[in-house]
Order: sequence, then structure tokens, then C-alpha cells
Amino acid sequence: MNKKAIALISGGLDSALAAKMILDMGIDVHGINFVLPFDIPSQPLPGTKDRAQTSATDIGIPLKTMQLGMDYIEMLRHPCHGYGKAVNPCIDCHAFFLRKAGEFMRETGADFIVTGEVLGQRPMSQRRDTLKLVENESGLQGLILRPLSAKQLNPTIAETEGWVDRNKLLGIKGRSRHEQFQLAEKIGVREYPLPAGGCLLTELSFAPKVRDLLEHPSHNELRDFQLLKTGRHFRLGPQTKLILGRSAEDNAALESILRPEDSTIAWMDGKTPLGVITGTLDAELIKIAMQILLRYTKAEPGQQCRMQLRCNEAESVLYAEDCFNEESAAKYRIGT
Repeated sequence: MNKKAIALISGGLDSALAAKMILDMGIDVHGINFVLPFDIPSQPLPGTKDRAQTSATDIGIPLKTMQLGMDYIEMLRHPCHGYGKAVNPCIDCHAFFLRKAGEFMRETGADFIVTGEVLGQRPMSQRRDTLKLVENESGLQGLILRPLSAKQLNPTIAETEGWVDRNKLLGIKGRSRHEQFQLAEKIGVREYPLPAGGCLLTELSFAPKVRDLLEHPSHNELRDFQLLKTGRHFRLGPQTKLILGRSAEDNAALESILRPEDSTIAWMDGKTPLGVITGTLDAELIKIAMQILLRYTKAEPGQQCRMQLRCNEAESVLYAEDCFNEESAAKYRIGT
């Protein structure tokens, strides 16, 4: 029969189970993983794993990783179906993923799409009506097979054509993971993380950072979104942001994505976060940025501190007073 499927692989248990079930039916399965535009492209840190690649290797399928770009951001800016409690456009996002998977399906000559979605598991995107809606909006009517909940849903083309055996599919519904854990043991899926938080865009602490960028068009390059997960963020002016590293790892990540036109600040006489200033700069904004940075050092309150400023690859030494308290810094802080 030589049928081929494209499986959406998130790195979680459900997507791995769905792909493995179809693989075990003799279908050639290729995985695709979508990376949201909030990650700095770099090698994983020592001791960490690429969850999606680990999952694909465990079940024995090749994986294509797709870094999403500004077309995803434009969808995020104007979602047709709105947001959830944060900035999560769940319905539009799922339709976007499926359209991309459909493009990959056609490019590779595959026959249908496989997802790990479970009916009723997610309140916005995995209801019966929204599953049908995203299928229609993706242009993949009848081509999206959800093996874990298939018996709760109408048969797909893969089932009616006999490419897969509907009798071997499942009818899981709801938020419990008990059946998935049992299935993982049965079919030999070993590499998966414990259930954790959902999408980053559902996190109320992260949402203000995203909204801030969407509301300030001068900061709407992909790089600006890649920086959102790193450090503390401060809005200094309509076209100016400050980002402070929280740790040595943050400082290194910020250094790795610097551009010549970015400015950096650091306290010269003690342990310091790296401060990165993006956008328009003037003397007053530099002063505010230095005072905010000193709030997160062990400089003595009221002390005149030596600060290193790097701008356009030139270095200079400036002085700033450590005079900001938590309340002063909070006026500029975006999110937490």
C-alpha cells in the first residue's frame, strides 16, 4: 500500500502515541515539529534534550523541525478567533500549524496528517466544534487523523479508504492521562516528559511581553520576539527597550544574538547582569537604563557607580547613581 503520513510531534506523550500507533499499522510516518518564534536559535544547553527529536528517535521516525517566523507573528497579531485568557490564539494557531503540515504533506507526497489531539483535553482548541473548524480552515477536510480520539469523531479518508484500521484506533476523551500512560507501556513509547504547563502563550506572566511588542511596531522583527523568553524586560520609551539577564546563561544568550547597533551596559565593579538596549537611544534613556540595572546588583544605595557602555562597537565609561528601588524599576517593567 505504501501510504505515508505526516505526524505533528510536540515532544509530549500524546503526539508520540498517535505517531507510533500509525507507524505500527505499516504506514510510513514522518514527523514535523514547529518551533515558536520565542526561542533564540542555538544549540541546546549542556544536559538538556530536544524533546521533539528525542520523541521522534524513540518511536523511530524522521523529524523535520520548522522555525516559525513573521507569518506566525502576523497571525498572532490579528487572530480571526481571538485570544484565550492571555495571548493564546489557540484556534488560529492550530489552523496555522495544520496549514504548514499540509504544505509539507504535499511537498513530500504524503497522504494524510496525524495529530495527538484528544477530544476535550484543551478547552479552546480541542472541542468537537473547534476540531472541525480548524480542519476546514486548514483546507485539510478529511485528511486529519486523530488516532487517540478517532472513535469519538467522524471517520477520515484514511479510515474509509482502509489505509488504517479504525478498529485499532481509540476513543479517548477528556483531561485524564490514565489511558495514555497505559498505552505508552503497551506499545513501547518510553521517552516523554511528565505532564506540565501548556503553551507559553497561555502564561499570564509572559503575555504582557508579547502584547508590548505587538503594540510597538518599531520592535517587530523576529529577533525581538526571540528575546522575550530571556531576562527581565523594561519599556524605556516608545522605541526603546532594556533587557537584563537574570543569570550567566541569560547573559550568554543575550550576547549570542547582539547586533552591532545594539547597546550594552554593565556595572564595572561587581557581579552584574548584562543590559541590552534596543531601539532609539539618548542620554536620558541611557541614564534610566543604568539606574534600573543597578537595582539588580549589590551596589551600595546612593553610590556613584562606574558603568561600561558599549555602542556601535565602541566602549566608554559612564557614572550612574544607584537610586532606584523596586517601585521605581517597576514603572518600566514589562511582565514579571
